[in-house]
Amino acid sequence: MNESFHRFDTGRARTLSACRAGLAALLLALPFIGFAPLAHAERADKDKPLNIEADNMTYDDLKQVNIFTGHVVATKGTIVIKADRVEVTQDPQGYQYATGTSSGGNLSYFRQKREGIDEYVEGTAIRIDYDGKQDLTTLTTDATVNRLQGLSTLMDTVHGSVITYDGQNDFYTAKAGKDVAGPGNPSGRVRAMLAPRNGGAAPLTGASATLVPSNKIQGTPPQ
Repeated sequence: MNESFHRFDTGRARTLSACRAGLAALLLALPFIGFAPLAHAERADKDKPLNIEADNMTYDDLKQVNIFTGHVVATKGTIVIKADRVEVTQDPQGYQYATGTSSGGNLSYFRQKREGIDEYVEGTAIRIDYDGKQDLTTLTTDATVNRLQGLSTLMDTVHGSVITYDGQNDFYTAKAGKDVAGPGNPSGRVRAMLAPRNGGAAPLTGASATLVPSNKIQGTPPQ
């Protein structure tokens, strides 16, 4: 009889311990739920046609690539790419890829609306690669990415050598590089200004911040 009660009491203790551990884990997780992304890049952009204006256009049938030069403006839904030169390809599944480059002191430009809210992600760099299949934008060399409320209020800004924006997961990474080195930042470290989510924009002051690379984004920009 005592052995039966001992087994029951031990089993009940284990059950209560498991329940308490589960409740503790839930309580620890709750404070972080509010930080999950609430919006993503505009989902319909991938299905919209790509429209391009430029001074010149050539088509390389061998490489299956369209090349646009001279004040190029490419739009695809809410996506806007501006550059001196834009190369466009399309894979057999119909996904489109665009590479914008600029020279002579100019920077290429990118902008995309976030879905469901009046916010935009915009950026500048020497080179901008847009991957229509993954909704992935890579800005290379002297890259800056801003999060805007509307089209004018700056909320967040990140500056680095290479910045990758994942529109599907609303996530971006930044890498340091000598091309962004300058007074006060001789090693070219990533610099970021992140506004409080319950407040407005703040000036870029204080020590530079380093973003942690994502383990979800792999590979290198298309050549």
